[in-house]
Amino acid sequence: MLTRVFKSGNSLAMRIPKELGFVDDAQDVEVERVGNTLVVRPVAIGTLSGLGDIFASFSSSFMAQGREFHDERERDWTGGDQAQQKG
Repeated sequence: MLTRVFKSGNSLAMRIPKELGFVDDAQDVEVERVGNTLVVRPVAIGTLSGLGDIFASFSSSFMAQGREFHDERERDWTGGDQAQQKG
């Protein structure tokens, strides 16, 4: 199947024939160049629909003791702490 690449603003565009389409409505796609080939694939849309089942799979004793807390300390953003460790 042949189609034509054309200029659209500062970009190149291409019409994908309906027979090759895999997207029903406007959807984000990822485009990757592999050698001399362009690969177009839909971006997977993550959902939280299975989250309840995931939580249900944990045993009732999971984290029964709670979790351990640690004191927070100020970070040295100047890198001085790393220099002292190396030296």
